[in-house]
Amino acid sequence: MSGGVDSSVAAALLLKKYPACTGVTLKLCPSPGDNTIDAKRAADRLGIPHKVLDFRDHFDKLVIRPFIATWENGATPNPCVICNRYVKFNFLLYEAEGLQFDLFCTGHYAQTERSGSRLLLKKAADRKKDQSYVLYGLSQAQLLRCFFPLGTILKEEVRKLAEEAGFENAGKEDSQDICFVPDGDYGAFMEEYAGKRYPPGDILDEAGKVIGRHKGHVRYTLGQRRGLGVALNDPVYVCNKDAALNTITLGPESALYSKTLTAQNINLITCESLENPIRVTVKTRYLQKESPALARQTGEDEIRIEFDEPQRAVTPGQSAVLYDGDYVVGGGIIKEAGV
Repeated sequence: MSGGVDSSVAAALLLKKYPACTGVTLKLCPSPGDNTIDAKRAADRLGIPHKVLDFRDHFDKLVIRPFIATWENGATPNPCVICNRYVKFNFLLYEAEGLQFDLFCTGHYAQTERSGSRLLLKKAADRKKDQSYVLYGLSQAQLLRCFFPLGTILKEEVRKLAEEAGFENAGKEDSQDICFVPDGDYGAFMEEYAGKRYPPGDILDEAGKVIGRHKGHVRYTLGQRRGLGVALNDPVYVCNKDAALNTITLGPESALYSKTLTAQNINLITCESLENPIRVTVKTRYLQKESPALARQTGEDEIRIEFDEPQRAVTPGQSAVLYDGDYVVGGGIIKEAGV
């Protein structure tokens, strides 16, 4: 229970099926806000026990430090994917705290479905809220114990159920930013958290000519147009970053498009491995529309994707998630993009 309306309603719906429920709130961020209080109030309203587990050390080691390292290496990470896989749904962490459970319920908008011996991950009924993208990293063992009560209902219904249940957080706004960088200033966060400064460097044009200075390469990502500090006749975008040389390269929007990508750290849900190339649709960012492509597994931990049409700003560090209709085939972390 995060303290938000979604997890509170999920707990209420779970309670109707399983009376022996316990609400659990995780302390993850270095400077926790009032989420623990909101979650405790919702649990009290439901009449269920509530526990707070301090996972800040695990979150630091498994999420924040890799987040910083990924930015420093020139890529753009998605920490929610990593958190779900290694912290929130890492049941060994809960068991180490003495918490035993048969079913793990969250307020994510997604569904699970059994198909033979495998558990499948399916898009939520509310496509605007669907969170299957950030859950693609869950293993079969994790999916086996998961229950997502909100997967079949719309957000409007969730708000209504929260009001009917008398939850104080019924009107609480959804969080939009990364939980540990609420103001969205990743560079400032990393400098303060890691205790270092990321030096300015050269901004280059496509020919390699210096056309300006940037404020530290970790403050920029592929496809970025605003805040570049360079005034040119035509619109330009960040189309390349070189962490080793501490440079960013600007170019026209046409320079952002890629036809292929390679993903690593893969997790497959519908099968153990891709024996043959398959037709899929792919998202390379959470809020992006899916695009048709051909996917083939090129190694034990690598997938190559060839898009039917070039894709804009395919960014190393983000996740490429493969879909077969409503079902998540699997995905991985983007290593590189190509023409």
